[in-house]
Amino acid sequence: MYVVFEGIDCVGKSTQIELLKDCFKQAIFTAEPGGTELGKHLRELLLNKSYKIDKKAELLLFLADRAQHYDEILKKNQDKLIISDRSFISGIAYANKAFDKNLLFEFNAFALSHFFPQKIIFLKAHKELIKERLSKKKLDSIEKRGIDYFLTVQNELEETLNFLKEKIDFKLLKLNAENSKENLHQQIKEFLQ
Repeated sequence: MYVVFEGIDCVGKSTQIELLKDCFKQAIFTAEPGGTELGKHLRELLLNKSYKIDKKAELLLFLADRAQHYDEILKKNQDKLIISDRSFISGIAYANKAFDKNLLFEFNAFALSHFFPQKIIFLKAHKELIKERLSKKKLDSIEKRGIDYFLTVQNELEETLNFLKEKIDFKLLKLNAENSKENLHQQIKEFLQ
């Protein structure tokens, strides 16, 4: 089974994924961008840049990461439990304002050889929680875009999930990131089992 965690920064995806490592010791844990050697370089290039990258170039770099991630991680482990921090869903949501959603879906389907997650866990948070958590960390170039940017992306993520219902078959667990981490962990475990 291929499972992905979606949500903007600071909603607790990494925390929940760490908690699952004790429960699913045989699972393959990965992330996008950055789950491969190429991905690590592209992630560094995209998240810590001091120069402007054209929107199309940025999209194609993320797609290059996704194609490599599919080839190295997803394709080889289709018979295992794969748990990923983010996926093509974030890719579509982050790029959606600049490009047509159907075009983005086709590009991502191509990069993934039409291999899509069966289960999606979407963590959502209110403005205050995001603001509080962002204030406690060193910000990368995307996080420096600010709270309103993140709220817009969170809405885009929800819209993308609704859009994908017509395109692929998946089960969705939508969670309030403000619940306790133990409560969230329990709900996620039940969803996966």
